[in-house]
Amino acid sequence: MKQICFILVAFGLLSMTSCRDDFETEPSFGSLEFSKDTVYLDTVFTDIGSSTYSFKVYNRSIQDINIPNIQLNQGESSNFRLNVDGVAGKSISNINVLAKDSIFVFVEVTADIQDLSQNEVSFLYSDQINFDSGANLQQVELVTLVQDAIFLFPERFEDGSSETLTLGIDEEGEAIQIDGFILDAEHLTFTNQKPYVIYGFAGVPSGQTLTIEPGARIHFHNNSGIIVANNASVQAVGGLSSDPELLENEIIFEGDRLEPEFSDIPGQWATIWLTEGSTNHNFEYVTIKNSTVGILMDSNDGSAQPTLSIKNTQIYNSANVGLLARTGFIDAENLVINNSGQASLNLSLGGRYNFRHSTFANYWQNSFRQFPSVLIENNLQSGETLFIADLIEANFTNCIIYGNESIELLFNKVEDAAFNYNFKNCLIRFNDFNNQFSENELYDFDNTSLFENVLLNESPQFLDAQNNQLIIGEESAANNLGDQNTANQVPFDILGVNRTQNPDLGAYQSIQFEEE
Repeated sequence: MKQICFILVAFGLLSMTSCRDDFETEPSFGSLEFSKDTVYLDTVFTDIGSSTYSFKVYNRSIQDINIPNIQLNQGESSNFRLNVDGVAGKSISNINVLAKDSIFVFVEVTADIQDLSQNEVSFLYSDQINFDSGANLQQVELVTLVQDAIFLFPERFEDGSSETLTLGIDEEGEAIQIDGFILDAEHLTFTNQKPYVIYGFAGVPSGQTLTIEPGARIHFHNNSGIIVANNASVQAVGGLSSDPELLENEIIFEGDRLEPEFSDIPGQWATIWLTEGSTNHNFEYVTIKNSTVGILMDSNDGSAQPTLSIKNTQIYNSANVGLLARTGFIDAENLVINNSGQASLNLSLGGRYNFRHSTFANYWQNSFRQFPSVLIENNLQSGETLFIADLIEANFTNCIIYGNESIELLFNKVEDAAFNYNFKNCLIRFNDFNNQFSENELYDFDNTSLFENVLLNESPQFLDAQNNQLIIGEESAANNLGDQNTANQVPFDILGVNRTQNPDLGAYQSIQFEEE
């Protein structure tokens, strides 16, 4: 036992005397290796900070080395920022890298395009990270695109508060307020010259119209949106684009994070809110993506014309509902809605609705989904109060209603109000495996006064539904099943393809998919 103790003590002393050499380093001789020779930071709006990007610096040698200096080539005037091995700055000295080891370098950027260019709306901005100097100099390039924008936001007051909009009075007599501001006359037309970035809710004032021109891009910060007042309107009329990737004539509403990893993240902003009393809304060739609710429509304007006309429009990745209408009056054609945390289409508290050649799908996978693609109701439960209103009509013709759940169409009816609906030449997913609805007359698919030429549970053969590519293939069950009179009313699909010969169901005429 004494001999073992002696050996352990001796080993400990030896370790204490020999470990000093582990911290001795040699100077870098320009032999560093990098996981990237160029770091491309994604497009950023002027004066808005980027995400953090990183790369690794490798010491492949068997010696610990010291890098005397790591700095941005433009020095303190650079718009890039560094963090090297936990040390932040634009010039960092004496960084050690152990043998056969590596360190992380993190990079961010914030730039004002006015400091870079007086005339351009976008500017390719670059710099370099210098590792050491002189003969040992090694560099990593940094590149980002700075995009100019029109920023709209609530006014900030000296006491630290900000401008708000009043929505009404709560049960206790207190004002209900949200962060927001009223759009002035100068900003009641959104052009395609620069993107718009909105903080808070942009209010369209009573009696005024927000006009959005083809090709406009509207970006919203977290919890932001558009709210339309009594007697106010939105005219968002884009055009058919020649490039399906650029969508140069499409009007696009989305969040203000431009990095690719945010391109399909739901719930980045709030909604386009068409409040009760607002009127004469037109959405055409519009894409609405990554909101909480794509369009929220409260009531209708009481006229004989639809309060909302929506054509050739796509609504994707809504955290809650794609299109939520309460006692709405909507006329729609070539409407596509997909990937919603609850329902893609919720017609709540009655109303009047006509949908032609539309595709309502739901392939949500971010969480458990309790609602179908399409939910139709003539009532609304709010706390202990049940509101009811007549469902005057809800007509679906040449439509697809589908998704990744067994039942993608549900009705919520109370007897004290009208409940009128009709499905004609539609493909619907309704697999009632447990016969839960077999005795419910609302789902009597043999009743031709409610369901005429309806096909159940056959595959629409979407190209890639999870990624919002809902064009159908040549083997789709929806092919050639469209009502001809309705197709003549909507002669072109959402991509501009003529459908008057052998019309297919949904917003797209079928195509032949390319073989992988």
